[in-house]
Amino acid sequence: MHLSHRVLNRATLDRQLLLKPAKMPVLDAVAHLAGLQAQAPFPPYYALWCRLQRFRPDDLSSLLLDRSVVRMVLMRGTVHLVPAADALAWRPLVQIVMDRALTAVNQHREALAKLDHDAVAKTTRELLRERPYSSDQLGKALVEHYPETPAASLMFLVRAVLPLVQIPPRGVWGKAGQPTYQVAHHWLEGVAAPEPSAAELIRRYLAAFGPATVADMQTWAGITKLGEVVEQMDLRTYLDPAGRTLYDLPDATMPDEDTPAPPRLLGPFDQTLLSYADRTRMLSDEHRKRVITVNGLVKGTLLVDGRVRGIWETTSTRESATLVLTPFERLPKRDTSALESAGRKLLGWAEPGKTHEVRLVRE
Repeated sequence: MHLSHRVLNRATLDRQLLLKPAKMPVLDAVAHLAGLQAQAPFPPYYALWCRLQRFRPDDLSSLLLDRSVVRMVLMRGTVHLVPAADALAWRPLVQIVMDRALTAVNQHREALAKLDHDAVAKTTRELLRERPYSSDQLGKALVEHYPETPAASLMFLVRAVLPLVQIPPRGVWGKAGQPTYQVAHHWLEGVAAPEPSAAELIRRYLAAFGPATVADMQTWAGITKLGEVVEQMDLRTYLDPAGRTLYDLPDATMPDEDTPAPPRLLGPFDQTLLSYADRTRMLSDEHRKRVITVNGLVKGTLLVDGRVRGIWETTSTRESATLVLTPFERLPKRDTSALESAGRKLLGWAEPGKTHEVRLVRE
């Protein structure tokens, strides 16, 4: 059975809670979404704001503070915010991504070539057993043990070889500061985690992003050879418009292709734009370079009829906050009005107590 581009688009929106805001606990939402992109501290809050009813920043901050969720390098070697048990179960599965980074050609390769990586990991564990260290503090402490290696290279190494979590206040709404690290198993002592399972990782991905190709799964996770795992699983199959095989959970449902998709403001680094090999189900190739910059930044976007139609950015002072909407094309008045209304709500949520302005910039 072939699935059209529109059906795939609506399936993605449905699984990503973007057809209509969901009413569910924040922890359940983070788990359902298979984690949230978190390269910067606050994108997870924007991701939940546009997906959940009456979401408040403290709803997520409290989960970071009580260690129910953590920020950690996981899929694709990027920082994600995930439930504690997922952090422990998924890190071994994606460790190959970090191992690959250590052998790749980069500015740290020469500096790390002569180091005993296991010895550096052991030294780091011993340091962190005493207390958490900020990035600067840990780099300086490691240089005392390995004075011929730059601190930046040592930090690159330990972030790759050890399952480090970025602990609060990093990622707490309104708090600033550089990452502070602790070993995941120490920070999450007592958390019961299932055995690492590539098949379970695929199931979680499909629940959040399916139907999808093996290439899509591998793009999201950053690991290869998932086709061998998929072949052993009981999954439903379809074909996409290009004839590629799509996989899905046997009991998963899909909305009708005519299901309405109201305009939405997606936050920076939204995972729907980064979790497929074929991103065209939501973002055209023409617009990709305007949304995802050469250095990997992903801008906030305007979603109209389920597709990216522009970008948004905010500026703020102590007294005021402005949100600028920049459509890539002329949009119907009803859609720009809906986006302007969403912009006012976003400012009221993110910048309370200030004067607000929403501006539409036509190119």
